[in-house]
Amino acid sequence: MAYLLDTNVLIAAKNNHYGFDFCPAFWSWLDESNGAGVVRSVERVYDELIERGDELSDWARARRPLFLPLSAEDVRAVAEVNRWANDSPDYDPAAKAEFADAADSFLVAQAKAGGHTIVTHERISDGRKRIKIPNAAAVHGVDWCTPFHMLRVEQARFVLGGAA
Repeated sequence: MAYLLDTNVLIAAKNNHYGFDFCPAFWSWLDESNGAGVVRSVERVYDELIERGDELSDWARARRPLFLPLSAEDVRAVAEVNRWANDSPDYDPAAKAEFADAADSFLVAQAKAGGHTIVTHERISDGRKRIKIPNAAAVHGVDWCTPFHMLRVEQARFVLGGAA
Protein backbone atom coordinates (compact mmCIF):
# COMPACT_ATOMS: atom_id res chain seq x y z
CA MET A 1 0.00 0.00 0.00
CA ALA A 2 1.17 3.50 -0.84
CA TYR A 3 -0.31 6.95 -0.76
CA LEU A 4 -1.09 8.26 -4.28
CA LEU A 5 -0.83 12.05 -4.50
CA ASP A 6 -3.39 14.05 -6.47
CA THR A 7 -2.15 16.91 -8.63
CA ASN A 8 -3.81 19.44 -6.32
CA VAL A 9 -1.68 18.28 -3.39
CA LEU A 10 1.56 19.10 -5.16
CA ILE A 11 0.31 22.37 -6.64
CA ALA A 12 -1.04 23.59 -3.30
CA ALA A 13 2.17 22.53 -1.55
CA LYS A 14 4.28 24.53 -4.01
CA ASN A 15 2.01 27.59 -4.04
CA ASN A 16 1.01 27.70 -0.37
CA HIS A 17 2.06 25.57 2.57
CA TYR A 18 5.39 24.09 1.46
CA GLY A 19 6.96 26.38 -1.12
CA PHE A 20 10.28 25.17 -2.49
CA ASP A 21 11.93 28.36 -1.21
CA PHE A 22 10.87 28.17 2.45
CA CYS A 23 9.99 24.54 3.22
CA PRO A 24 12.42 22.24 1.41
CA ALA A 25 11.88 19.67 4.18
CA PHE A 26 8.47 18.77 2.74
CA TRP A 27 9.99 17.98 -0.66
CA SER A 28 12.83 16.02 0.95
CA TRP A 29 10.25 14.06 2.93
CA LEU A 30 8.42 13.22 -0.31
CA ASP A 31 11.69 11.98 -1.83
CA GLU A 32 12.51 9.85 1.21
CA SER A 33 8.97 8.50 1.46
CA ASN A 34 8.94 7.66 -2.21
CA GLY A 35 12.23 5.81 -1.80
CA ALA A 36 10.62 3.81 1.00
CA GLY A 37 7.60 3.01 -1.20
CA VAL A 38 5.22 5.03 0.99
CA VAL A 39 4.38 7.93 -1.35
CA ARG A 40 3.72 7.68 -5.08
CA SER A 41 1.51 9.21 -7.71
CA VAL A 42 0.40 8.20 -11.20
CA GLU A 43 1.54 9.02 -14.73
CA ARG A 44 -1.51 11.15 -15.44
CA VAL A 45 -0.58 13.42 -12.52
CA TYR A 46 2.93 13.62 -13.97
CA ASP A 47 1.43 14.67 -17.31
CA GLU A 48 -0.61 17.40 -15.65
CA LEU A 49 2.42 18.69 -13.74
CA ILE A 50 4.84 18.88 -16.66
CA GLU A 51 2.27 20.83 -18.71
CA ARG A 52 2.59 23.68 -16.19
CA GLY A 53 6.05 24.72 -17.37
CA ASP A 54 7.15 25.90 -13.91
CA GLU A 55 9.39 24.88 -11.03
CA LEU A 56 6.95 22.10 -10.11
CA SER A 57 7.26 20.74 -13.66
CA ASP A 58 11.02 20.62 -13.24
CA TRP A 59 10.62 18.88 -9.89
CA ALA A 60 8.34 16.23 -11.42
CA ARG A 61 10.64 15.63 -14.40
CA ALA A 62 13.53 14.99 -12.02
CA ARG A 63 11.42 12.40 -10.16
CA ARG A 64 9.85 10.41 -12.97
CA PRO A 65 9.98 7.09 -11.02
CA LEU A 66 7.65 8.58 -8.38
CA PHE A 67 4.80 8.34 -10.91
CA LEU A 68 3.38 4.85 -11.45
CA PRO A 69 2.80 3.72 -15.03
CA LEU A 70 -0.39 1.91 -15.97
CA SER A 71 -0.35 -1.86 -15.54
CA ALA A 72 -2.76 -4.20 -17.30
CA GLU A 73 -4.77 -4.45 -14.07
CA ASP A 74 -4.85 -0.64 -13.86
CA VAL A 75 -6.22 -0.39 -17.41
CA ARG A 76 -9.08 -2.71 -16.48
CA ALA A 77 -9.76 -0.65 -13.36
CA VAL A 78 -9.75 2.61 -15.39
CA ALA A 79 -12.38 1.12 -17.69
CA GLU A 80 -14.49 0.08 -14.69
CA VAL A 81 -14.22 3.48 -12.99
CA ASN A 82 -15.05 5.36 -16.18
CA ARG A 83 -17.96 3.02 -16.93
CA TRP A 84 -19.36 3.82 -13.48
CA ALA A 85 -18.95 7.56 -14.07
CA ASN A 86 -20.52 7.37 -17.52
CA ASP A 87 -23.48 5.34 -16.27
CA SER A 88 -24.09 7.47 -13.18
CA PRO A 89 -27.26 9.57 -13.24
CA ASP A 90 -25.75 11.82 -10.55
CA TYR A 91 -23.47 13.87 -12.81
CA ASP A 92 -23.78 16.11 -15.85
CA PRO A 93 -22.26 14.86 -19.13
CA ALA A 94 -19.52 17.52 -18.96
CA ALA A 95 -18.55 16.29 -15.47
CA LYS A 96 -18.28 12.73 -16.75
CA ALA A 97 -16.10 13.80 -19.68
CA GLU A 98 -13.82 15.88 -17.45
CA PHE A 99 -13.44 13.02 -14.96
CA ALA A 100 -12.47 10.55 -17.68
CA ASP A 101 -9.98 12.95 -19.25
CA ALA A 102 -8.26 14.19 -16.09
CA ALA A 103 -5.92 12.33 -13.77
CA ASP A 104 -8.80 11.79 -11.32
CA SER A 105 -10.21 8.63 -12.86
CA PHE A 106 -6.71 7.17 -13.16
CA LEU A 107 -5.94 7.94 -9.50
CA VAL A 108 -9.11 6.18 -8.37
CA ALA A 109 -8.51 3.23 -10.68
CA GLN A 110 -4.85 2.77 -9.83
CA ALA A 111 -5.60 3.11 -6.12
CA LYS A 112 -8.31 0.48 -6.46
CA ALA A 113 -6.14 -1.92 -8.43
CA GLY A 114 -3.14 -1.52 -6.13
CA GLY A 115 -4.87 -1.17 -2.77
CA HIS A 116 -3.52 2.37 -2.33
CA THR A 117 -4.88 5.43 -0.51
CA ILE A 118 -5.48 8.64 -2.47
CA VAL A 119 -4.24 11.91 -1.01
CA THR A 120 -6.23 14.94 -2.16
CA HIS A 121 -7.52 18.31 -1.03
CA GLU A 122 -10.93 17.49 -2.52
CA ARG A 123 -13.94 16.78 -0.31
CA ILE A 124 -17.08 14.74 -0.90
CA SER A 125 -19.66 16.81 -2.73
CA ASP A 126 -23.23 16.38 -3.87
CA GLY A 127 -22.70 18.63 -6.90
CA ARG A 128 -23.54 17.46 -10.41
CA LYS A 129 -21.00 19.58 -12.28
CA ARG A 130 -17.85 17.77 -11.16
CA ILE A 131 -17.08 14.23 -10.02
CA LYS A 132 -14.91 14.62 -6.95
CA ILE A 133 -12.22 12.05 -6.21
CA PRO A 134 -13.62 11.22 -2.74
CA ASN A 135 -17.05 10.48 -4.25
CA ALA A 136 -15.60 8.12 -6.85
CA ALA A 137 -13.25 6.59 -4.29
CA ALA A 138 -16.12 5.83 -1.91
CA VAL A 139 -18.10 4.06 -4.63
CA HIS A 140 -15.08 1.90 -5.51
CA GLY A 141 -13.98 1.08 -1.96
CA VAL A 142 -10.83 3.21 -2.16
CA ASP A 143 -9.51 5.00 0.90
CA TRP A 144 -8.64 8.69 0.65
CA CYS A 145 -7.32 11.35 2.99
CA THR A 146 -5.99 14.90 3.08
CA PRO A 147 -2.26 15.56 2.84
CA PHE A 148 -2.26 16.74 6.46
CA HIS A 149 -3.74 13.42 7.59
CA MET A 150 -1.07 11.54 5.62
CA LEU A 151 1.71 13.64 7.17
CA ARG A 152 0.37 13.00 10.67
CA VAL A 153 -0.09 9.26 10.16
CA GLU A 154 3.40 8.98 8.68
CA GLN A 155 4.78 11.16 11.48
CA ALA A 156 6.48 13.61 9.14
CA ARG A 157 8.60 16.16 10.99
CA PHE A 158 9.77 19.43 9.49
CA VAL A 159 11.89 20.82 12.32
CA LEU A 160 13.99 24.00 12.31
CA GLY A 161 17.51 23.92 13.59
CA GLY A 162 17.62 20.17 14.10
CA ALA A 163 15.59 20.29 17.34
CA ALA A 164 13.39 17.30 18.07
